[in-house]
Amino acid sequence: MRTNNAKVKNIIVSVYFVLIVLALLSATIFRAFSDLTPNPFVTFLVIILSFSAIFFIVHSIAKYFEYDSDGLKVIVTNKGLLLSDHFNYREKTVEFFKDRLTGFKFKNYFFFKTLVLYIKDSRGYIVKEKFNVTLVTRKKRKYIRQSLTKMVKHNRKSDD
Repeated sequence: MRTNNAKVKNIIVSVYFVLIVLALLSATIFRAFSDLTPNPFVTFLVIILSFSAIFFIVHSIAKYFEYDSDGLKVIVTNKGLLLSDHFNYREKTVEFFKDRLTGFKFKNYFFFKTLVLYIKDSRGYIVKEKFNVTLVTRKKRKYIRQSLTKMVKHNRKSDD
């Protein structure tokens, strides 16, 4: 099975655009925020910190996810949505044989969702790999869960 969340890239670009427009708009109507404090530097600092926090949250959530379980190996990839064609500074790829998967877990946090894979390495130790699946639709997460469950059940039967 092969799936990804490539359609969400346009939405994230739109969110970044809206954030930039809001930052510019708040900078131009800076005097409207002067009621918060008499000191304009504190008001400016509050505006900058709030937009920085929102930008950081969107940046940490906005990741491309790809899952490919066709063939003998499973390939799972996370990478940034913006500038990922030129810079791969946020890319994480794990490739493993299907019989090495020992378990998985979807975790839901307040702002994001993760997929945790438990993979047996060549020495027999179990390695935990985490992937951001926040922007993957519920339907696609369900298909990924079914595929991984099938692999784990097959591996447990073959271990007995």
